[in-house]
Amino acid sequence: MAVSGFEGFEKRLELHFFGDDSLSNINNNMGLRVLDFESIEQVLRAVQCTVVSAVGNHFFDAYVLSESSMFVYPTKIIIKTCGTTQLLKSVRPLTHFANKLNLKLCGCRYTRGSFIFPKSQPFPHTNFKEEVIYIEENLPKNLVYRKASVMPSKNPCYSWHVFAAGDQNHRKKSNSDVTFEICMTELDRHLARKFYKKAGDCKTGDSAGKEMTVLTGIDDINPRAFICDFAFDPCGYSTNGIDGDRYSTIHVTPEDGYSYASFECVGSVYDDDVDIVETLKKAVQVFKPATVSVSTTSNSREVWTTVVRAMEPLGLKCWTFAMDEFPAAGTVVFQTFTAARRK
Repeated sequence: MAVSGFEGFEKRLELHFFGDDSLSNINNNMGLRVLDFESIEQVLRAVQCTVVSAVGNHFFDAYVLSESSMFVYPTKIIIKTCGTTQLLKSVRPLTHFANKLNLKLCGCRYTRGSFIFPKSQPFPHTNFKEEVIYIEENLPKNLVYRKASVMPSKNPCYSWHVFAAGDQNHRKKSNSDVTFEICMTELDRHLARKFYKKAGDCKTGDSAGKEMTVLTGIDDINPRAFICDFAFDPCGYSTNGIDGDRYSTIHVTPEDGYSYASFECVGSVYDDDVDIVETLKKAVQVFKPATVSVSTTSNSREVWTTVVRAMEPLGLKCWTFAMDEFPAAGTVVFQTFTAARRK
């Protein structure tokens, strides 16, 4: 907990691994998913958060954390944490446990927005330069293709920080995946109040979370998804959605003065544009924020147009646009939108 308020803006880490297929078959192609809970807890202790809820399917396991979420695939792990967590301290233990499973790190991507309370962040998150130095010190030498960049905005409070690294194979690897990372600030106050538990409410975090999911319309963002949700005391909310091999996640810090919500999902460049537009529109409409920043990571330079088509009907105008290429991640496009009604 930051001194002046809770830090909603998350830090996000994505690690990719590779292994000998014959060795992977020993674990029925489960890879990282065979990590025992004790090992996972050890990683999260270094980060300074805990598991509050978990669910899995044939493709991956999804964890709601005390500070955001974690997704574990056979050869990929994504951890997203908010507050004053020390996310980058997970790199070393995760690499260690993966090595025990004959899996080697081949790709890394770290992203975050600009912190609301940067002075409250502990090492190594005191500034982006420190973060990059720390990551590079903890990556194996085979990840030779590395790049760090701060993607600008007209307002420095909404810059986007990206670090990507990969080995020779990961750099050349081409896929159709698209990751959408949406950060929303200055939420509509009436809607934000729905993420507070009522005074005297004795419901568990699970049951209160399910109530918030229905009350706010979050369950309608992707009706196909299985939802694992949790409400915090006295306020705050997290949910993970599982839809086949794809995840989505929402996190809400509803306090006045520094209200924040995030929505993240994955898709494909081959998905129907109409479906993506509707999903993004529904997610943003839940909160009606004054400012929205959207980062898309993919191997396409055109996906950003889908984001514009989702935001403009909601009265959100594109304020800033930046694009950059990362040898180990593809094309990252960062856009900020503002609501005309609150300018």
